Amino acid sequence: MATKKNEVQVVIPEIKIEHAQLRITGTSPLVVHKFSEKAKKQMLEKQMKTAKSNAKDAKNPVEDFMQSLYWLTPMPEEYTEAAFEKAIKKGARFGFPATGVKQAAVSAAYRSGLSKDKVSMYGAFHINADLLEIQGTTPVMREDTVRLATGVADLRYRPEFPAGWFMDIPISFNSSLYTLAQIVTFINLGGFAVGIGENRIEKGGQWGAFKVEAE
Repeated sequence: MATKKNEVQVVIPEIKIEHAQLRITGTSPLVVHKFSEKAKKQMLEKQMKTAKSNAKDAKNPVEDFMQSLYWLTPMPEEYTEAAFEKAIKKGARFGFPATGVKQAAVSAAYRSGLSKDKVSMYGAFHINADLLEIQGTTPVMREDTVRLATGVADLRYRPEFPAGWFMDIPISFNSSLYTLAQIVTFINLGGFAVGIGENRIEKGGQWGAFKVEAE
């Protein structure tokens, strides 16, 4: 195409969006801790400086455990072991935020020097889901002693998915910038050096490690 004098022809590079599905498998336990409705209510009351009673509700370990899960199927209305077991037998399904997996990949790629900044990595690929289903293992309740910011010790009851859990991850990426092999490397690094969930590797723990399964 001929151009007039002093005119600059603009060439728009093609964006080649491709899609793939990857599977990550847990090489260490995954401990999930979704904020419960009770915890969110307490945070809101604190922020709004709402008056509240000094008396604390009795702790229900099973309730804390059940509300810490990301339920993909309806959560039972009763917080009992029997109600949870019944839900499991009926095919209860649980998820994990896709943002956690992506954040692990982005952080690992940046720290490893594979990306000059995190912003460009955020656009390298997208996970096409909000919650990823955790499959392969059934959650069990674990009890941990934690130290609050006030220095007081407290007990936490959280769900643990034993090692061997897996998630199928639908992704889309611009193949004119990154190959699928590169994306897999980023995610593998995230599973090895960062992890997901509670007490993950980047926090000095050992949980939440994973790897991409070979096809």
